[in-house]
Amino acid sequence: MIDAFKGKIAMVTGGNSGIGYALCEELLKRGAIVYMAGRNPAKVAEAAKKLAAQGDRIHTVTVDVTKQAEVQKAIEDTVTQAGRLDLLFNNAGVGGTKPFEQATLEEWKTIIDTNLWSVIYGVHAAVPIMLKQGSGHIVNTSSIAGLFPPPFQSLYAATKFSVVGLTESLRYEYAERGLHFSTLCPSNIATPIFTKEINGTVHNELKIPDDAYPVDKAASLILDRVAEHKGIIVVPEDGAIEIWHGYAVGHPEIEKFLLNMARDRAAAYAKGGNYY
Repeated sequence: MIDAFKGKIAMVTGGNSGIGYALCEELLKRGAIVYMAGRNPAKVAEAAKKLAAQGDRIHTVTVDVTKQAEVQKAIEDTVTQAGRLDLLFNNAGVGGTKPFEQATLEEWKTIIDTNLWSVIYGVHAAVPIMLKQGSGHIVNTSSIAGLFPPPFQSLYAATKFSVVGLTESLRYEYAERGLHFSTLCPSNIATPIFTKEINGTVHNELKIPDDAYPVDKAASLILDRVAEHKGIIVVPEDGAIEIWHGYAVGHPEIEKFLLNMARDRAAAYAKGGNYY
């Protein structure tokens, strides 16, 4: 599975932090040529510098994924420079956990533009290129919140369920045309997403949950499953898959689990404005 990425051209959006950065690092370890994409050129350059030992296999791309023209240009420029695009990780995204009645329409627009439209823009730009090549693999980042609906995450779940539906539909549509699609559905992974609001505001008083899965291990598992052309990739695999399957069939214990989660989060918000 490690050899599956050797010499492959991969673009990773949101590549300068969190899961995106870990994917860039693991792809490089497995021999890929990586185009690390992000909105802030200074932050992308700083992140890429940490991987400088990989030499000319790490490249940087500045792109605001909420703008279709920029996404189109970033992908086309990468193909012009590299000659092809084997893997596209539409990974950029923002979290969103708050009571529905407190959410503004501007926050709805921000999260949909970032978590859903950016994926659509990436797929729209990459599919014609990959069809012409006769091969390619697109990995769209959703969330475990795209497989079952955590309470107080209606904004987030709306975008992430959409990404799952989009990607799964495309997986079957292009299955016999040389293209592969995977949906990445992380559970609690140790990244800064827990400390940020939808608009990007960072709250230093918040922290990553103690039981969050290490991001480097997550990246390794993700690429193992991508190499297998797995459709829905849940990471970590223990626990979350059982909840997803139980929710899908309406298992009473999962219904109870989600109702209890709603009560606990409501109480947490009433006390301190945070769900954990």
